[in-house]
Amino acid sequence: MTLKLDLATYLDDRRVAIDHALREALPNPETPPALLHQAMEYSLLAGGKRIRPILALASCEAVDGDPDRILPLALSLEFIHTYSLIHDDLPAMDDDDFRRGQPTNHRVYGEDVAILAGDALHALAFARLADPVVCPELDSASRLAAVYELATAAGSLGLVGGQVMDLRTTPPSSIDDDRPREGGRSIEIVEGIHARKTGALIRAAVRIGAILGDATPTQYDALSRYGDAVGLAFQIVDDVLDVDGNPNEMGKATGKDHDRLKWTYPDIVGVPRSRAIADACVQNALDAVSPFASRAEALRGIARYIVDRKI
Repeated sequence: MTLKLDLATYLDDRRVAIDHALREALPNPETPPALLHQAMEYSLLAGGKRIRPILALASCEAVDGDPDRILPLALSLEFIHTYSLIHDDLPAMDDDDFRRGQPTNHRVYGEDVAILAGDALHALAFARLADPVVCPELDSASRLAAVYELATAAGSLGLVGGQVMDLRTTPPSSIDDDRPREGGRSIEIVEGIHARKTGALIRAAVRIGAILGDATPTQYDALSRYGDAVGLAFQIVDDVLDVDGNPNEMGKATGKDHDRLKWTYPDIVGVPRSRAIADACVQNALDAVSPFASRAEALRGIARYIVDRKI
């Protein structure tokens, strides 16, 4: 890879390859129960940046691995991400009507099927990683390590835990809401939510790419630092876009964090300071991958893209 990487072309090419592979990995939408398989397909193939599997491929490249070889396994990251979006949009959680410019899954298929579609995508992620027919040349230790990374990122210490903190650190929505709450208003609490709800899966994507690319321990540690930094930057920018983003470009409503009384970086430190913190995170990410020279040019480009994006 040259230093003159065309990031837009790189991202588009990777996205096209991932979208094609996702279609191939899903059950046929006419296979019973067809309604469930159609609901899975509806959200999974609705578009999206595919940043998590792309990060896995770029991380694999950085350690001289073969990204094309691991692409079928990197799909697991998108299965987990999509399941989390379906569940986040439910009335019991964020109660969103639109996602990626189209009605949310539960608005089309009902809450019952939407929950089960998310469950099925969650299961499919681990079936894909564990399936010995997928990437049969991969050694079992690497496959097991990737399963562990994804499971940890998706569980109570990662995505699910972050969602609980996100839901229950905000003030109650009514005086009749006496459900148990979690934590209080502080930048440390907000950072903890972001590190779990968003950052853990992004870090796992980078680590899984490193593992499947046969990274050395030193390389793995450096890429872990990169993953931590870009994961936090990604969610801070999401917070900012909820304040000043264009809902038509984003494909969903903005201002909902404020309406729900959620505590975010802009809420606590303001938009300019939030952007400055995101920029500092990106610089930390760039510093972490400096030893990889041109092999990490895609990772550098993605880090910059994360803070410059409009959606």
